[in-house]
Parts: sequence; C-alpha cells; structure tokens
Amino acid sequence: MIPLQIHHLTPPYLPISQTTPHLLSPFSQRLHLSPKPNLLTFPPIPLPKPTFKLLRASQSQSLFFGNEEDTTGISSGLDDLSPNGVVYRKTLALVECSMFAALTGLVYFLSNSLGIENYFGCFFSLPIVITSMRWGIAAGRKTMVATTMLLLVLSGPLKALTYLLKHGLVGFTMGSLWRSGANWTVSVLLCAIVRALGSVGYVLITSFLIRENLFALITINIHASLTFIFTAAGIYTVPSMEAIYALFSILVFINNGSFTFLLHLLYAAFLSRLGMKASLRLPKWLEKAI
Repeated sequence: MIPLQIHHLTPPYLPISQTTPHLLSPFSQRLHLSPKPNLLTFPPIPLPKPTFKLLRASQSQSLFFGNEEDTTGISSGLDDLSPNGVVYRKTLALVECSMFAALTGLVYFLSNSLGIENYFGCFFSLPIVITSMRWGIAAGRKTMVATTMLLLVLSGPLKALTYLLKHGLVGFTMGSLWRSGANWTVSVLLCAIVRALGSVGYVLITSFLIRENLFALITINIHASLTFIFTAAGIYTVPSMEAIYALFSILVFINNGSFTFLLHLLYAAFLSRLGMKASLRLPKWLEKAI
C-alpha cells in the first residue's frame, strides 16, 4: 500500500513571514496616521472697530442747502409750467402763431381757387397784426414767414410772393408800429408806402412771368387818356413822360393809402371788440366813436 501523504498547499501569492518587516511603498511610508484627527484651524479674522464720525456744522449746512437747491430747481420747473411761466407763454405763443398761419394759408388758398380773393383781401393781414399785438413783433414775423412757406408748398412761389408783397409785409408793418405805440398818421403813411412797393413788385413779377412790359402798357394807356381829356377840354398839349410817371405814382399811392386807412379802421374796431383796446393808441375821434 502506498501511504497517504498530506501536503500543505501554499497560496499563489508570496508568503510574508511575521519576523520580516512589511514591504511598503514610499507613499505609504510617508503617510502616518495619528490616533487623534487634527482639526482644521483658520487664522482669526480681524474685525474693524466701529467708528462714529460726527458731521461738522459746515457739512451739515452743505447737505441742507443741497436739498434746498434741488427743491428750488423743482419749484422753478413747476413755475415755468404755470400759466404765467416763461415756458408756458412761449409755447402758447408758438401754437397761436402756427394756428393763425395755417388758417390764413388755407383761407388764401381757397379764395384764390374759388376766385373770391377780392372779398377777403382785407382780412389776410389781420392774423399778423393780432399776433404782433399779443406776443410781440417776433411773433408777427413768425406768422408771416410760416404763412408764406405754407402757401409756397400749397400754391407755388407765385402765390406765396403775391401774399407776401400785398398782405404779409403790410400786416407786419402795421403790427410792428401798433406794438411800438406809433401815431396813426405815421402808421398809415408807412403802410401805404409798403403796400405801394408791394404792388409795384407784384407788377414786376407778373411782367417777368408773362414776358410783357406791363408798366409800358400802363403808361401808354395813361398817356392816351390824358391826351383825350386835354383835347376834349380844348387844351392842345401833349403831356410828357415824366408827368405820366409822376401821375402814375400819385395814383398808386392814393389807392394804397386809402386801402390801408380802411384797414386801420377795420382792425381797430375788431381788436377793440376782442378786448385789446387798452393796448391800442387810437385817435380821439375814433376812440369816441368806438
């Protein structure tokens, strides 16, 4: 019989004896475990000490007056928007000038389109006079310029120049003189001269557009009329051209002077009805009549 033998099997890994020290890696050798865990400690954060600064009298006074200046600015802004403020009055004047300019331009455009300009010709200068009396000479100038520009867009340059020469300049002159408190005699004479110059300018523009010398036609007709009158009266003289030109100028001045005098009467009565009689410098006979 073969005797049974018992062999002690060893594990496949290398045996480690108890007498030999454990083979540790360099990292494990460096790591030392302490029996008590170390608590994380942070350096103390220094807290700032509370400081109390007292305001000086000058600093507190500056703060007080700074708030007062802000309050003053707000109050001044509110005062400007009041009915008596500067901004409110300027805005109201601008709106009134634009409304008068739009109304005048529309009425002038419709009257020219319908052929009734001669019936409303005495009212075309009235808005300029009203704005000049209410808001000053600059407001009247703005109304005149705005109306002329509106007619330039609506009707063209000819109608715009016609309005400016025959109505705009007359209204601006009358409003400026009345605003300055000028005498009625001076106002009527200056307005008549401005109206006469505007009529001459209108004839020149029309002559240029139709390629015809209207002044020559006018003087020829006046010369023929005077010759016929002198012949009928038994006066056998031929008037000179200088006399014809002088007579033509006198007739133009008389025509425009009578027209501006009637405008003065009409506008004085109209403005008196609007409650602006105190700002007008009327003659005594007209003031009694009104």
